[in-house]
Amino acid sequence: MCGIVGMVAHSAVNQSIYDALTVLQHRGQDAAGITTWDAGELFLRKDNGLVRDVFTKEHMLRLKGSAGIGHVRYPTAGCTSSAEAQPLYVNSPYGIALAHNGNLTNAAALRQQLFVEDRRHLNTSSDSEVLLNVLATELADVGGLTVEEDAVFEAVRRLGERCRGAYACVALINGFGVVAFRDPMGIRPVVYGRRDSEQGPEYMLASESVALDTAGFELIGDIAPGEAVAIRFDGRLSRRQCITPGPYRPCLFEHVYLARPDSVMDDIYVYKARLRMGSQLARKIEREWADHDIDVVIPIPDTSRTAAMQLASDLGVKYREGFIKNRYIGRTFIMPGQALRRKSVRQKLNPIDIEFAGKNVLLVDDSIVRGTTSQEIIQMARDAGARRVYFASAAPPVRYPNVYGIDMPSAAELVANGRSVDEIAQVLGADRLIYQDLDALKDAVRHNQAHVEDFEDSVFSGHYVTADIDRDYLSQLELFRSDAARTEGDSPAKQVGLHNVGTG
Repeated sequence: MCGIVGMVAHSAVNQSIYDALTVLQHRGQDAAGITTWDAGELFLRKDNGLVRDVFTKEHMLRLKGSAGIGHVRYPTAGCTSSAEAQPLYVNSPYGIALAHNGNLTNAAALRQQLFVEDRRHLNTSSDSEVLLNVLATELADVGGLTVEEDAVFEAVRRLGERCRGAYACVALINGFGVVAFRDPMGIRPVVYGRRDSEQGPEYMLASESVALDTAGFELIGDIAPGEAVAIRFDGRLSRRQCITPGPYRPCLFEHVYLARPDSVMDDIYVYKARLRMGSQLARKIEREWADHDIDVVIPIPDTSRTAAMQLASDLGVKYREGFIKNRYIGRTFIMPGQALRRKSVRQKLNPIDIEFAGKNVLLVDDSIVRGTTSQEIIQMARDAGARRVYFASAAPPVRYPNVYGIDMPSAAELVANGRSVDEIAQVLGADRLIYQDLDALKDAVRHNQAHVEDFEDSVFSGHYVTADIDRDYLSQLELFRSDAARTEGDSPAKQVGLHNVGTG
């Protein structure tokens, strides 16, 4: 899970990209970066940390230019080296910087191919650098002394033939402009919009529409699966279907947890989808537990709040805010190590005792991954005086790892892996556990959007839509994903051919 931004304007873009990245900060809290273009020169600033910490006033002043791209990251495997912060850069051909959200499932084979056949050296273990070098290789093969639109689109087409997995990308190409493209199933999101200035139209591309809203851009729509959108430095925009699209299957977990509720992705309003999740949960409770004794519904802030409100309304049960959130603690889902996550939950949430004392409480969360957070919260509710603690998840059991760009832990660390619902409830310490059904979740998200044929739902179903994931792949992934395997490291790669505007 990462956030990407691209922009072409007629004045400085550094502040607008910075603001967009702060809006997308929920998509990655590990690292941030911006690359801008000005009169044939590229300027880069990236480092580990939050957006507000990575960029100082001095850095912003040096990020000159009327076009640029940005990225916020959290790592999906391996170390958190600042060398892997994005955008990443290659100087041949032309000078290309790229920001990527997703994960390539054939990165290892491509890495070997790039070295043996294309004579390209990679500085990091990032699959994003693999993708960048594939794009650069193909553009070098089809391009001329200057960059032409047809060559850019042809390079993206060739990239689509070589790369498998999930990718939503923005690339800044010196001498041309910004190009954005999406994998043929549309697994990871990317939207684009326009605003008018006195000098002409300006464009922004981003992972979520909320980034466009805050910058005053009008949403045009989603980049379609397999489509590329190119924006020249002079403001000319063109689109082309470069890669043959597969079944339209955006990531279902985006709507459950990752995206902000005020975003629109694939023509689906995230807020409305989460309201419908609450209604679906209410129907399940009415079907299977008609004589429930729930006194109050309390959400686990923040992602589950929308579903919990609708659930309470449909059941005719009181809704209360029972936990106060410390907003200066990061998302526990992406924190390394059980001990740190467990400690962070207590620092992040504080119960309001009066809302729990003597009551049968239904806690609602968006999903349950490792179970560490849920265990702690259930115990907090009991400590606050709850008579009974029930727990509802707006998503089905998460039983399988994600291979398309979400840092799901190894299967062994997923609390639902290999356990029944009753067994999970026992592990969590809940008096009753209610999960959303997968078909109900799909209905809630898709609603009346017939163009979305299905969803990438592998974390719930174990079905991987790219059909290239086998047991060996998952076993190898587990070596990198487990808490025990995670290590810290920092081996900054050299940047050649652009101005690095600060490393401190």
